[in-house]
Amino acid sequence: MVQIGYTMMTEQSAPRALVEDVVGAEQAGFDFSVCSDHYFPWLDEQGHAPYAWSVLGAAAQATERIPLMTYVTCPTTRYHPAVVAQKAATMQLLSEGRFRLGLGSGENLNEHVVGGGWPTAAVRLEKLEEAVGIIRALLSGAVVDHAGPHFEVRGARLWDLPDTPPPLGVAVSGDRSCEVAGRLADLVIATEPKPELLQSFDEHGGTGKPRVGQLPVCYDTDRDAAVARAHEQFRWFGSGWKVNAELPGTDGFAGATQFVRPDDVAESIPCGDDVEAFVAAVRPYAEAGFDEVALVQIGGDHQQPFLKWAQETLLPALRDAF
Repeated sequence: MVQIGYTMMTEQSAPRALVEDVVGAEQAGFDFSVCSDHYFPWLDEQGHAPYAWSVLGAAAQATERIPLMTYVTCPTTRYHPAVVAQKAATMQLLSEGRFRLGLGSGENLNEHVVGGGWPTAAVRLEKLEEAVGIIRALLSGAVVDHAGPHFEVRGARLWDLPDTPPPLGVAVSGDRSCEVAGRLADLVIATEPKPELLQSFDEHGGTGKPRVGQLPVCYDTDRDAAVARAHEQFRWFGSGWKVNAELPGTDGFAGATQFVRPDDVAESIPCGDDVEAFVAAVRPYAEAGFDEVALVQIGGDHQQPFLKWAQETLLPALRDAF
């Protein structure tokens, strides 16, 4: 069975709304939740970017059963890995064991705010690998002194540790990131249903580990309105991560997507209220071997109607199908 998750998308909602919506997702019966960790929205039209870790802490207190996860945090630029380890330990305690730490090599969109330039993809993965080692050591309870090529840690120790450390996930987009994830992560994260990513993950040690995907959707009883909203707020999604990781701000994404048409977006994102179209969009993830798929309902003001429809129609259909 493929578990179906709900995405708290910080780029499109204010912090209180994000918490209220994940409470609604728990009540609707979603199996898990994930939360993006952004400093900028992708496009000005999305209009938000609250601090994800405050949102997650509030969500841990407002919910009872639904698992929580970063999707994903970059532990190398805005945040030092020693600080990310402290955040993750605290979240695991607040959520009483419901937290997973999803990590990635980051996007210039969010990390440029602290300056220092934006490294090449190869260097970003080197930094991620080093960061994972630091985070794991601290979550194990060790006192960490570390002098590496990218990070220094001096006499760090976490004083509030959960009995069970949160599982660590690593986001992948190519063979090198799959090698890092297979060797170092407890689960793999991807935003595209590419079987070759999971095959590479398995080849590098990932066999048997969970695999989590993500899919944007745009529910609305008016399909034309859904397509228009998806185009307005999510036309960047189809650019691919080689582009999305490099652009430094919303103006760059607006320029890069100026010729994307609404019909182009509707070809890759299910829009409207045809439940079979939503099921068909999840199917490639199931066929590729994903265990979990987190849905992103596009439009911050359109979460509650989606959650009601999901509870009554979409989640039963997906569970029957997968």
